[in-house]
Amino acid sequence: MEKDEIHLRRLPAAAPWGPHADSEFHGVDFLPEDLSEAPVETGMRVNKKYSCLPAEEKGIHIINIRAIEDIGYDQHESTLLNSLSKNPDADCKYGLYFRDGKRKVDYILVYHYKKSSAGKTLARRAQQNDASVRSTKQDQPLPGKGVQLEMGESETHMDYHEDDKRFRREEYEGNLVEAGLELERDEDTKIHGIGFVKIHAPWNVLCREAEFLKLKMPTKKMYQINQTHGLLKKINSVIQKITEPIQPKVAEHKPQTVKRLSYPFSREKQHLFDLSDKDSFFDSKTRSTIVYEILKRTTCTKAKYSMGKGEGRKKETALLNKRRKCGKYGITSLLANGVYSAAYPLHDLLCEEWASYGVFYKYQPIDLVRKYFGEKIGLYFAWLGVYTQMLIPASIVGIIVFLYGCATVDENIPSMEMCDQSNNITMCPLCDKTCSYWKMSSACATARASHLFDNPATVFFSVFMALWAATFMEHWKRKQMRLNYRWDLTGFEEEEEAVKDHPRAEYEAKVLEKSLRKEHKHKETDKEKLTWKDRFPAYLTNFVGIIFMVGLTFAIVFGVIIYRISTAAALAISSTPSGRSSVRVTVTATAVIINLVVIIILDEVYGCIARWLTQIEVPKTDKNFEERLIFKAFLLKFVNAYTPIFYVAFFKGRFVGRPGDYVYIFHSFRMEECAPGGCLMELCIQLSIIMLGKQLIQNNLFEIGIPKMKKFIRYLKLKRRRSLDHEEHMKKKQRYEVDYNLEPFAGLTPEYMEMIIQFGFVTLFVASFPLAPLFALLNNIIEIRLDAKKFVTELRRPVAVRAKDIGIWYNILRGIGKLAVIINAFVISFTSDFIPRLVYLYMYSENGTMHGFVNHTLSSFNVSDFQAGTAPNDPLDLGYEVQICRYKDYREPPWSENKYDISKDFWAVLAARLAFVIVFQNLVMFMSEFVDWIIPDIPKDISQQIHKEKVLMVEVFMREEQGKLQMLETWKDKKKGENCNNHSPRLSRSRSGSLSSCHSYPLDV
Repeated sequence: MEKDEIHLRRLPAAAPWGPHADSEFHGVDFLPEDLSEAPVETGMRVNKKYSCLPAEEKGIHIINIRAIEDIGYDQHESTLLNSLSKNPDADCKYGLYFRDGKRKVDYILVYHYKKSSAGKTLARRAQQNDASVRSTKQDQPLPGKGVQLEMGESETHMDYHEDDKRFRREEYEGNLVEAGLELERDEDTKIHGIGFVKIHAPWNVLCREAEFLKLKMPTKKMYQINQTHGLLKKINSVIQKITEPIQPKVAEHKPQTVKRLSYPFSREKQHLFDLSDKDSFFDSKTRSTIVYEILKRTTCTKAKYSMGKGEGRKKETALLNKRRKCGKYGITSLLANGVYSAAYPLHDLLCEEWASYGVFYKYQPIDLVRKYFGEKIGLYFAWLGVYTQMLIPASIVGIIVFLYGCATVDENIPSMEMCDQSNNITMCPLCDKTCSYWKMSSACATARASHLFDNPATVFFSVFMALWAATFMEHWKRKQMRLNYRWDLTGFEEEEEAVKDHPRAEYEAKVLEKSLRKEHKHKETDKEKLTWKDRFPAYLTNFVGIIFMVGLTFAIVFGVIIYRISTAAALAISSTPSGRSSVRVTVTATAVIINLVVIIILDEVYGCIARWLTQIEVPKTDKNFEERLIFKAFLLKFVNAYTPIFYVAFFKGRFVGRPGDYVYIFHSFRMEECAPGGCLMELCIQLSIIMLGKQLIQNNLFEIGIPKMKKFIRYLKLKRRRSLDHEEHMKKKQRYEVDYNLEPFAGLTPEYMEMIIQFGFVTLFVASFPLAPLFALLNNIIEIRLDAKKFVTELRRPVAVRAKDIGIWYNILRGIGKLAVIINAFVISFTSDFIPRLVYLYMYSENGTMHGFVNHTLSSFNVSDFQAGTAPNDPLDLGYEVQICRYKDYREPPWSENKYDISKDFWAVLAARLAFVIVFQNLVMFMSEFVDWIIPDIPKDISQQIHKEKVLMVEVFMREEQGKLQMLETWKDKKKGENCNNHSPRLSRSRSGSLSSCHSYPLDV
């Protein structure tokens, strides 16, 4: 039988068919009897003797077409698009293989189609009539093309859009076959109205694409990895023994002593690679990547199917020609247009040593994660693991600092003076009229609690965390370089450039729209691209939108401030003593909870808005789209998460006025002021509740609950659409059906974003909350396994993407690390009492101790200076008449000439605060840069191994060239000897044989 021959088998014509009965005939594709009307774009060769068939016979033919073989490759199997026959042994593989049970499914395309009851009748009748066919063709499934019916007059009733999608699928799948892929369709599934196209890449296609993509593959050459010697070797062996219980029990995680030399794959140099097992040479991750590249590159240029004639047909023909010039539609465009509803590789692994909460204490099998999901996702989990490990020393130091505060709270002289009732310090009212005088000793608990976080150890911890951030970045760069070496990613820049230049589907569609608009105006349209003028409306919308969102965040924070002020005023005039005593705690707690709820809601809203703003910009490449999306989302979420904290740290209590002359907002609400112990305690409460709330609710509950809820909703929809056919309900779900019900992979931006915001909580305001690294560590231990389980069980398997670093996230981390130094300097100097204490100790203390510090920070006020209407309504609330009250500020006393003006002590403290900021910032920056300089980015052993690889590769090719030269010299010497022998009389009789051998030898070489 000839290779390109078409085999036809006649099926009896069926009674009236519905317009979409074709799609119910599972496993079979139909073509019109007049094959000359079939689309030419499919690229399938049709034997001439079947090109013309009687038009009056309305039967249906099953077509078996063998794929065109690539040059130099013997293709033993047919290219399959459809099959009636089924291998019963293949059921045990859960849809991971074609129906022959041999060819692996590398990718899945999903599409919607319409079913009708007439189609079911046709399918059952055809299956009964063709039972003998299936029995004889059990081992070789019967292929076919897309579903299509010759309907005559009833064809005009078919859905226009469904026809257009079906014709595009036919053309696209035909083009995939031309590219060498093998396809198999399956519409006989449990999911009603959903069809699947299984894609398999044969060996020759894998080799060709691997060469195009310059994939580095392991060669036969192996070399010894340099091992440590002496003391380092003993230390490493001890560490390995200690950490053995927490190492994952997978082969990929064991330390390797030898490594295969890798080289970009080349079909001309196949002898360099170990091809003993071709089935496992390209793993599933590489196979799916190759198929996805073909899917993106393969185009579908067919214009919309038109039932009209005349002028409409001419316009659509012009549109078709224009599309062929300016716009071609790959898989991304087909997905966007609904031609296919999904495209994804299949899950085929569930790692119990990684995606399980029971192994939370173990290291991650990063090499296995990379082998399954690709380098980009592997780098994310590697970075998350390194970040979590680095949080361990930060948590230990933070606990020590907190315990130091607990141990020294009874020795803190300022808090002891505030709690000493014998001092009998009477404080001024906190508001006009309704508030009364109060005793300073009533704020004893707040003062003692503030010392837990406001002590000299806090300054040390701030310096430590700045150096920790620099060390973490350097450690990650070294770890990243080790992974690049292990994963053969060195010299990856050229491939990144090639991927970066691939335009997105939305960009191509916009360019096509622009070119069609220009063509309508009879202008030249060659090499169209989007300019800043085309994007100006989008840029303006982005600018206005971001400004509006930032303004909205500030407005909400301002609204919470108004709530705090009004609630405090309402509770202050409460008739119950318990209500008045718990004003500050009640207001602070409720306001922080409101802030937390608003932050969580706006986080989700801002994420959607950032994506929409990026989409209307129409970036050219996926890399540009991702970077712009990250910038917008990070900006909005950073402002949203940290604005309330910035307010408490740097603005609260700064503009309050003085007794009798308080500052009011809208003439009704008095500006807030800090507690007697300072604002640092309130900053700690604000930071801890927002951080813990975001981690618990948003990062954990949402990540678990939302995918499960979406999965449940999708399940209910499919169950509602599912037919009541008992046979269909009893079918076993294949792997691709299970994966279709999973949530589509939306990228790593949400995963990175939540960790970056957490990194900000850990570093930016760590001076006020030393336990932040501990809570971040506890969260991340769960987060790693939560993300692993989500990637394996809740999300469709993403396409593997190669990357050698974490991209723009590294720059964001460095920026946060630099900003953290400045913010912590201001928190220590302006928010805490560290600087005022130092100034008092060295400038004003009489005995070199902190005795008298509280009295030094309080100013005096004569109650006779109250303005009209501002004096308290109940001046005898404390049981005695007050003449002089105190308030916290640096002002002149009432007996001074410039009473109530800012005193010189205020300027001395302010100068000391600014000096501390400058010294602290420059000192810590210098130390961070020193750490950055002293730690090399590339480990010495890795640089030696990379150099060794280059030398070995040169040796391999030099040895190969020398072998070729030796063979050539041997052949020349042998040919010269044979020529001499041909002139000898003794060998004249064998001359013809010698000549023939001379001509045949070069072929052997």
